[in-house]
Amino acid sequence: MSIEIAGLTKRFDRTDVLRGIDLSVEPGELLALLGPSGSGKTTLLKIIAGLEWPDAGQLRVEGQDWLALAARDRRIGFVFQHYALFPHMTVRDNIGFGLSVLPRGQRPTRAQIAAREEELMAFLQIDHLADRFPGQLSGGQRQRVALGRALAIKPRVLLLDEPFGALDAAIRRDLRRWLRGVHEATGSTTIFVTHDQEEAFELADRVVVMGEGRIEQIGHADAIHDAPATPFVARFMGATVQLPVTVTGGRAKGPGLDLSALPQVALRDGAAQLFARPADLRVAPDADGPWRVQTLASTGADLRLTVAHADGTEAEIQMPRRGAPTLSRGAPVTLAVQAATIFADAPMQKETA
Repeated sequence: MSIEIAGLTKRFDRTDVLRGIDLSVEPGELLALLGPSGSGKTTLLKIIAGLEWPDAGQLRVEGQDWLALAARDRRIGFVFQHYALFPHMTVRDNIGFGLSVLPRGQRPTRAQIAAREEELMAFLQIDHLADRFPGQLSGGQRQRVALGRALAIKPRVLLLDEPFGALDAAIRRDLRRWLRGVHEATGSTTIFVTHDQEEAFELADRVVVMGEGRIEQIGHADAIHDAPATPFVARFMGATVQLPVTVTGGRAKGPGLDLSALPQVALRDGAAQLFARPADLRVAPDADGPWRVQTLASTGADLRLTVAHADGTEAEIQMPRRGAPTLSRGAPVTLAVQAATIFADAPMQKETA
């Protein structure tokens, strides 16, 4: 099912939660909504599901106006972060619940419901848990039951809100691979919400990065990682070092910075901001260096240090401990940038280096 969203806005009290969202989802696509808490991800998901209503904008699925449909008529499968299973029902009954409450004209027979329950429990590898209650299951097992309940109605669109957020890291990794397999087997158009970059990049066909109610960037994992479109995306992707530079003739220059490794940038001459990841910075001892080592710590494989310039600018560096120069607190150093993204101060433009 294709999804087209145009100009979608939503306000709670005086807070703009969604600000002019435009988004196209391809049939059968697995799409991630990625961003920090409060970016509007879950609100957008709930509007697609019919659990919230926008103040303005359009939502169409296969050309049909879904804002004219009640939630029950959209045939959505929704998986909540905390499962929302019925504690008094067995695994089997939880999975079949959505089918049993369909309108009479759409409701399968009891035999058909039982067959669908068996089919899904086998598919999700939880048939041995059929007669257990949610309180007797692990977190990963509960998540599979919740997904089974969402899939039981053969949804037109499958929505998942932080599906692995309540699970520990090892289980999350296993379930990510498993969910990708489920998606490929069902072919459902699927949208999931996450704040976890690794999760989004490993699972999704495309990633939508959201911040403060806006879509900041849409693309494949490599493009977002290597070519952030805005300062927000750069910071969110780990480019936490921000340094003032000046662009002249396509070359960026900064006080005490070695930027020779960076290619030319397509920006007008003038002030700009450089964003880099700590792992893309290197230091070298230099008696005349304008930077001073402020903090220095080993994490085993890496060295983490903070350096400060005479003008008060600071930068955090992470570099491999093996082969690193001998450093000490207060030592003068030079600072080299191996890769960065540079944005003009105003208007906001971007160039990846």
